[in-house]
Amino acid sequence: MPKEVNYNYAFVFYDVNEKRVNKVFKICKKYFKHHQKSVFRGNITPANLIKLRAEIKKIIDEREDFVSIIKLMSENSFREETLGVNANNSESLII
Repeated sequence: MPKEVNYNYAFVFYDVNEKRVNKVFKICKKYFKHHQKSVFRGNITPANLIKLRAEIKKIIDEREDFVSIIKLMSENSFREETLGVNANNSESLII
């Protein structure tokens, strides 16, 4: 059995029906910093990652909505390149 990895940083991308988009936004805002439109990212504990997933699953319609959670071991385990406008209120990582 493979060892479980504790992920401590994540990205969340979503495309959900407009009836549910505000609820998903509010859930993500509890756990992450808003990065851009329907994108959130930030540090998160493994326990909160489980809670986030459970809360989102209660709201979305899995036949219609899309949510992607990209889990990383730390905020330093990726490189980011941004092109174009970067909103002032978004979190910016320069690595």
